[in-house]
Amino acid sequence: MRLIHNMSSIAEYSPVESSVPNRVIKMAVIGGSGVGKTALVVRFLTRRFIGDYERNAGNLYSREVQIDAEQVTIQVQDTPGVEMTDNGINLPDHVTCSIKWADAVVLVYSVTDRRSFDLIEQLHQQVVRTGGANMPPVILLANKADLLHLRQVDAQQGPMLAETLGCSFYEVSASEDYSQVHKAFHRLCCQLAKQPAPASNSTSAATEKRRSPLIPRPKSPNMQDLKRRFKQALSAKVRTVTSV
Repeated sequence: MRLIHNMSSIAEYSPVESSVPNRVIKMAVIGGSGVGKTALVVRFLTRRFIGDYERNAGNLYSREVQIDAEQVTIQVQDTPGVEMTDNGINLPDHVTCSIKWADAVVLVYSVTDRRSFDLIEQLHQQVVRTGGANMPPVILLANKADLLHLRQVDAQQGPMLAETLGCSFYEVSASEDYSQVHKAFHRLCCQLAKQPAPASNSTSAATEKRRSPLIPRPKSPNMQDLKRRFKQALSAKVRTVTSV
């Protein structure tokens, strides 16, 4: 099933035959356990909020949309939660690979979990180290803003941290406010869409698309065997008729 945005300049995309592959925008969502990363991703892509999820195994979500009249494919990599230990952060290999893969990174903490907020600066340092000279754009999301009675992170601390890190900040509620979640991801998508597409991305995709019609579909061994037997039987019948 195709679930498409029809908000602002992100509009529904009806697939058409084209020799030019879609631009691919890749985002990785990173943060501590239980901060609502999966809920944010699903909320952004489908407008739906689902309260309970199984433990995050690192799913990749993909949707085709239009951004400012350009057809693009948005890929969002959900990642396992990062844990704080006595020796620093425990960063799964999947998270590091996701940072290398992504065109942009979304850092998430929960306003109800102080430890998840304390993780952000170290996660940002990891993005800087992994990205190097090609460090991807980063935005900071504070989730669960609706749970005022459980708040452990002051509203002013998020913007202050974002200013220190040099990134945009959004305080959102995945459960209560789709518009703010959409606004954060949408602005990031627009920012990425304005950047030149990586040459390797477009070239490899175009090469694959050009090659595909030239590569015959592999034939089933069973079908080949049936054809061979049919030809043998037909030849035998012809020989029999001729001899008679």
